[in-house]
Amino acid sequence: MKPLFFFGTLRHPALLQAVLGDVAHIELTPAILPGYAIKAAAEGPFPMILPIEDGEGAGLLAEGITDADLARLDYYESAFGYDLVDVTLQDGRAARTYMPQENLWTPQGPWSLDNWARDWGAISVIAAQEVMSYMGQKSPGEIATMFPMIRARAWSQVNAAQSRHSADMLHGRIDMAERTRKYARYFAVDELRLRHERFDGTMSEKMLRAVFIAADAALVLPYDPVRDRVLLIEQMRVGPLARGDTSLWHLEPIAGRLDPGEPAQAAARREAVEEAGVELGALHEVAECYCSPGNSTEFYYIYVGLADLPDDITGVGGLADEDEDIRSHLMDFDELMRLCDNQLIANAPLVLMAYWLARHRAGLRAAS
Repeated sequence: MKPLFFFGTLRHPALLQAVLGDVAHIELTPAILPGYAIKAAAEGPFPMILPIEDGEGAGLLAEGITDADLARLDYYESAFGYDLVDVTLQDGRAARTYMPQENLWTPQGPWSLDNWARDWGAISVIAAQEVMSYMGQKSPGEIATMFPMIRARAWSQVNAAQSRHSADMLHGRIDMAERTRKYARYFAVDELRLRHERFDGTMSEKMLRAVFIAADAALVLPYDPVRDRVLLIEQMRVGPLARGDTSLWHLEPIAGRLDPGEPAQAAARREAVEEAGVELGALHEVAECYCSPGNSTEFYYIYVGLADLPDDITGVGGLADEDEDIRSHLMDFDELMRLCDNQLIANAPLVLMAYWLARHRAGLRAAS
């Protein structure tokens, strides 16, 4: 079997291992592919390779690739529109490499493996592990459709490693006997068989649990301290629909999932513009918390954001390509608290934001 030439992210050892599993039998040596250049793709963060007459594309030659390795690589690469083609290296050796389909990506300046590994290595490895877990179950085309949420879930795992809550709680042992993905598309559902350490130091009996897998989200309540009013949004929600609720359109704060690599505050600002056309000033942290830790991975970064909220700022917004139909509302602080005090708001983060605002409102108004 001809060796393979890796020019991009598969040169990152952890990513190659995530795709192949076992890499001990593969020998990697530096190599040059003449007549090509490695560039950053504008649609990135990843590289692309393109023909350039006097180019010298630096990469690694992978020898010892087995049929099983090739099947895994084909599955991973074809999900992103890459095909295996024959090439000749600078030293005359024959090899094959995965080339992107013509005009698939747009070149945008140089690309650095070291910079990519620093900024995107961890999330890419986690995403690759999920992709490869579907081999034999989902087609490469399905993976391509799912990949934005696969990366969003991976970013949540990266963020989870930096959580600052519960430092003084028990950090006990977990024995995970089995974890099976029962459903995966936009969201995912896993079934777990596990034991955990008890407060008396013993281990629990083996138990069966299920968990809803979602991406991290940023939530923000725009507040105008001069006019003493907030902006809320209204949209139809499938949770109440599936529960059989009589009220399907709900008042909520602005919210949206974090894009891969995106800081939570940046996501809050972006969502405010997309959903309500609001530019936020200072963001005040309200909470970092799970929505329902007993059965969901969904994690919230919650803020109150200062904003200018004139009478004419309301309207209907949202992104058409996300099927959003969102109406915004202005509400005086006292009316917001009346709704909360009378249990007329069914959105827990919004109630949390309202009571945080009640505690800090005087200081925000005095500083405005």
